[in-house]
Amino acid sequence: MKPIWIVDDDQSIRFVLEKALAREQLPVRSFANPREVLAALADDEPQVLVSDIRMPGGSGLDLLAKVKERIPGLPVIIMTAYSDLDSAVSAFQGGAFEYLPKPFDLTKAVELIRRAVDESLREEVNDERNAPAPEILGQAPAMQDVFRAIGRLSQSNVTVLITGESGSGKELVARALHRHSPRGDLGSNGPFIAINTAAIPKDLLESELFGHERGAFTGAQTMRRGRFEQADGGTLFLDEIGDMPFDLQTRLLRVLSDGQFYRVGGHQPLKANVRVIAATHQNLEDRVRQGVFREDLFHRLNVIRLRLPPLRERSDDVPALAKFFLQKSAKDLGVEPKRITDEALELLKTFEFPGNVRQLENVCHWLTVMAPAQVIESKDLPPELLAGGGPEVQERNSLSVNLPGVAPTVAVAAAVAPAAVAPVGQPVAVVAGATATAPSASPDGSGPSWLVDLEAEARRLLEAGAPEVWDVLTRQFEARLIQTALYLTRGRRIEAAQKLGIGRNTITRKIQELDLDE
Repeated sequence: MKPIWIVDDDQSIRFVLEKALAREQLPVRSFANPREVLAALADDEPQVLVSDIRMPGGSGLDLLAKVKERIPGLPVIIMTAYSDLDSAVSAFQGGAFEYLPKPFDLTKAVELIRRAVDESLREEVNDERNAPAPEILGQAPAMQDVFRAIGRLSQSNVTVLITGESGSGKELVARALHRHSPRGDLGSNGPFIAINTAAIPKDLLESELFGHERGAFTGAQTMRRGRFEQADGGTLFLDEIGDMPFDLQTRLLRVLSDGQFYRVGGHQPLKANVRVIAATHQNLEDRVRQGVFREDLFHRLNVIRLRLPPLRERSDDVPALAKFFLQKSAKDLGVEPKRITDEALELLKTFEFPGNVRQLENVCHWLTVMAPAQVIESKDLPPELLAGGGPEVQERNSLSVNLPGVAPTVAVAAAVAPAAVAPVGQPVAVVAGATATAPSASPDGSGPSWLVDLEAEARRLLEAGAPEVWDVLTRQFEARLIQTALYLTRGRRIEAAQKLGIGRNTITRKIQELDLDE
């Protein structure tokens, strides 16, 4: 979140608001006059602007007008004296979010600023929702190389081989290549036909690709056009080409060589004007050496090769992708889009995402359904993300227990997140000065390590005189158990209750008590 800017020539007002907002963990930046604000806007901008109305060197109303010209949607709160009603009216007419009368009640002032922050964040979400959906997102250098290649190939019909791990977005790149080519939406508007050669049984794949004549085999009651015919004048995308059966590779090679093919059971040669884009997650050179992929077909496909980087090589793209997928999931489900904190986004960047962009999209869909509040925090991320990333990530995400009058130390992650526990005998991260290892058994030689860590955390809280220790730890423990079970059962409560060994009514009551269905 961007900082809240406070503008007032009275140093005491700035100090009081700075301290109050800092207690609320809201970032703050202070200015003594409007000139400083206008200079700062050259390279930064606030989440909310709180300005006095009368200051040496400039008026708050003039500042309001100038800021609104640059950032129309920015909430601006004008501070003014009780008697200055004309100024208050002018502030509203100038587009102020609200005015704050002096002297003000500090609690009410913070509430007003928080309301303005929520409005600002809501506007940001709406702006993202209304923005046109990009074809492919990516600011990382590796993705910029891909975009440049798409641009260079935009006027070409050359065959392209896209390589990359599963879930990295190979079909999106193929669609972009088609759309920007003379055959695509920006050209002759030819069709884009996709087929996953690994998902269709061998006996049916030939008919899918080349079509069949009536009576060619049992069940072929009518003539059917294959994908090559359907893609005539456009692009045929052959996904997972490395898994194509060897005998069909020969027929595909013939089509790529002379453009002719026969329907299954047919005797009349057919021609189709098709651009072929192939994709695979496998190493085709290795497949050739193993004798399961034809070398001549490999060279025919490997005219231009595009490597799509895995998400772990473009972690800087994760925040933009996550925000996009949260918008998309909310739209698909017909719900209000959720916001995600910068801290949660930073945590997402540390995860390797073996399932790549597709896995990140699934995580965002899960968060849209399962996160308990409208603002997604680090603790709301799925258990496998909180458990992943090694000791450093686990340490950073050990769940905090902040209680009045108690130093803000952190509990062992496993004590309140059993789904994220490392196997017995493996290190479990602890923060607040402790090491990143834990004993594998309790002192008497029995019980898993997380019970020892739970005992240590309970002892610390009890010795510190923290209130309601039982309720605090029990609620966190039960909440994480239920969230983990619901995640594994994709939100099916009855199945989750069965896995946990509790009744249907019990899990429903617990979800309500723990505010897990918000």
